[in-house]
Amino acid sequence: MIGIVDYGMGNLFSVSKALERLNADYFISADNNKLLQADALILPGVGSFRDAMERLPAETIKKFAATGKPLLGICLGMQLLFEESEENGPTEGLGLLPGRVRRFPGRTQQGESYKVPHMGWNRLEFVKASPLLKNLTEDYVYFVHSYYVGAENSDVLLAKTDYHEQISAVVGKDNVLGMQFHPEKSSRLGMALLNNFLQMVEERKAVQ
Repeated sequence: MIGIVDYGMGNLFSVSKALERLNADYFISADNNKLLQADALILPGVGSFRDAMERLPAETIKKFAATGKPLLGICLGMQLLFEESEENGPTEGLGLLPGRVRRFPGRTQQGESYKVPHMGWNRLEFVKASPLLKNLTEDYVYFVHSYYVGAENSDVLLAKTDYHEQISAVVGKDNVLGMQFHPEKSSRLGMALLNNFLQMVEERKAVQ
């Protein structure tokens, strides 16, 4: 059973509908005990990093991650997995992955301006083998964000993309995973990524 964390700042409808299309059993909850009993958690997110950290059941999510069960952050949910964000002043994150979230500067090193937020379809470039990327080919996915994690951290970088900056698009370390884009809005590849996540959950259950 997949638990979707409800802390008042996630796009719960689109994520849940994607799981329904994949015939996955899920529940949406803000109850800490129920979330800890899930086979995997999805942490969605839309809005401000600081607001999210104030509302998030942070200790519950850290405790869940420590069990080794799969945890997937989507969009803001991915950013929350990292150590810190500069959004609205430095704010501490969950610290489950190393790295810092920063804002797109909106201007290239050559002085040319570009649009922020980054909104639209960008092609993924796979960097490291992962069960999350198993049997998939590089394709386009849908991004909407003004803040990003740079692609310089090779320890957790699984796939990247470019929007005037090198962006960490898919990240992962052990059971903690994240996608900066919206897989539930990203057509074939997005659904395939979610399906691979579900396969990871089933494989872990099978060996327990």
